[in-house]
Amino acid sequence: MSHRLIRTDVAIVGGGIVGASAALALRRKGMDVALLERDLCGSRSSGVNYGGVRRQGRPLSQLPLAQRAHQIWARLPTLIGTDGEYLRSGHFKIARSPADWHALENYRAMSRDFDLGIELLSGTRLRERCPWLGARAVGGSLCPEDGQANPRLVAPAFAWAAQRAGAQILERTPLDEVMHDGQRFTLRSGTHLQVHAPVLLNCAGAWAGALAAQFGEAVPLRSAHPAMAVTEPLPMFMPWSLGVEGGSIYCRQVARGNLVLGGGSGIALTADCARAQRHAIAALAVQALELLPALKNAHLIRTWSGTEGYLPDRQPVLCKSRTTPGLVHGFGFSGAGFQLGPAVGEVLAELAHEGHSSTPIDAFDLARFASPVPGRVLPRGALTESLPPTPA
Repeated sequence: MSHRLIRTDVAIVGGGIVGASAALALRRKGMDVALLERDLCGSRSSGVNYGGVRRQGRPLSQLPLAQRAHQIWARLPTLIGTDGEYLRSGHFKIARSPADWHALENYRAMSRDFDLGIELLSGTRLRERCPWLGARAVGGSLCPEDGQANPRLVAPAFAWAAQRAGAQILERTPLDEVMHDGQRFTLRSGTHLQVHAPVLLNCAGAWAGALAAQFGEAVPLRSAHPAMAVTEPLPMFMPWSLGVEGGSIYCRQVARGNLVLGGGSGIALTADCARAQRHAIAALAVQALELLPALKNAHLIRTWSGTEGYLPDRQPVLCKSRTTPGLVHGFGFSGAGFQLGPAVGEVLAELAHEGHSSTPIDAFDLARFASPVPGRVLPRGALTESLPPTPA
């Protein structure tokens, strides 16, 4: 097999929504880009997640990013050639206790400067607006312009848009070795491909920790595997995407009538395969029935899982490296990166091109973790190994 050498301005590791949107944003800035994805673009957490596109409930530090992403989602057809079934259906966060209700009130007050348009519903107004809700719900918080989309469509569409714009998208191209000589990175895949670039974006999702650690920036990144399910098509009854204050289940009803549900943890079978556990799906069903009595006789027709990267504070790493010139990190979104993805891609492109971002990202600096340690050459296959599972 002949050896291929690619020289480019920026190399990207990871073809999820973050890496793919970064590739598109870089091409729009006129930079040459090569993206390496070990499987198919959007096939990991970006393609198997729930599909919620929400700002409500995020830490205040994430809301500038979320607001930037909100504007990008509104112009998906122009940007990537499809709407990805994106719908501003509204996101409703349910309170199941007085403590939950007070938490929703506090969040509305704290987030007021971001103009989310949050409306609180309880008592008679709750029952009038939500006759489909079970008695366990005592109130809720509606963010009317939040919504949902089809993750199986959106993440790949960013990659194809980047490719149409001139990016080199290299699928089924696992990264075996990365080196830096002080001026440029050399990425090797097998014996047939090398990529040389002065800038490297680490967008490898749950596998990004190995790449960061090689360059002396170890982080406590762990993998987790969400438990997901979908019902048969049901008569339309629920207009909003739902969440629950304090965690638990989340669900949305798509145009065909199916309800997509998530909550609890799956399990990794191999480095490339995870599944929902039986007890997690059983618990999910019980909680769903408490909140949505219409599901009493519904059939679950499919369950699935995936692999997501989690950090202890549930905040991402989004910053330039402090040890290696040209290295930029964007990972660790802890199950909540789908909505942020398009904005994160633009921020990464700004960091690569201008050296700074127009969006505040100080809260996501990798320096909040342990002090840097000496780097090393990444061993063959390190980025394709599964991380130990941790409950979500």
